[in-house]
Parts: sequence; C-alpha cells; structure tokens
Amino acid sequence: MKAPAADTPAVLVNMVERHGAAWVDEATLDDWIAGAGDRVLLLAGDPVRFPEGLDVAVVLPEILRAMPGRFAMGLVRRSAEDAVARRLGSQRWPSLVFTRDGRYVTTLPGMHDWPEFVARVREALALPPSRIPGVGIPVVGSAGGPSCG
Repeated sequence: MKAPAADTPAVLVNMVERHGAAWVDEATLDDWIAGAGDRVLLLAGDPVRFPEGLDVAVVLPEILRAMPGRFAMGLVRRSAEDAVARRLGSQRWPSLVFTRDGRYVTTLPGMHDWPEFVARVREALALPPSRIPGVGIPVVGSAGGPSCG
C-alpha cells in the first residue's frame, strides 16, 4: 500500500495507522466498496478550504468506538477525492459515503454535533441500498434540453 502524501494532515494518517481505516483511491475504490458489510468512506476535502473535514476524521473513529464492529472505515486520498466524489455522487465536503455489501447506501455531508452525528450515522446504517445520486439516465425535456420534471 502506498504511503500518504507528505502534506497529509496527521489526523488523517492516524485514522489509518491507529484506527484501522483503509486508504482508498480510484484504483482501490471498487474493491473496497465490494467488501462485506457496512462501510463508511470519508471524503475529507482540502483541509484549508474545509477544515471541518479534519473534525470528521477525529469524530468518525469515536463513532465506530461507540458502535464496535458496526462498520469498516475508508479514507479517500486527497489526490483521488474529486474522481471518487464524482463516481459516488458526492457534492459537498466533507462527506461520509455509506455502502453495504458492494452497494451504495447514502451520503452524510458535513460535520454535526455529537448526538446528531451519532443519530445520523445510525440512521444511515439502517437504510437499504439505493442508487448513487446523479448517476443514471439524464431526464430530457420535450425541447431536447435537460428537465427537472
């Protein structure tokens, strides 16, 4: 497994080294998602533009500690975040993308207060798999252009 970029914040490296998260990039995404059980993938974003991504990186292992063995954690390498976000329909930083047994479940964007964050993660883990947002056949209106309805 390749090492993190030299400028990777320590809190992100700690997610992998101390809390068992897996580094994920374009080359490993499909295999990581295909793993058994519930999986939560962090798209932290640029730590200068989105410092709350580092907060999520601190809180996510604590949520896992509150729900032992409930999900596996993945962390998208900064260099791969744009490509992975496009593939998974994520449009906000930071975001947690939930998958189960190889299928997309939902995305939880942003940072939240502890009680709300735990509740929203529990809710996400209870949802059935669904379609990745924004991935599919575009809707075309009668004039030939995109349409909302």
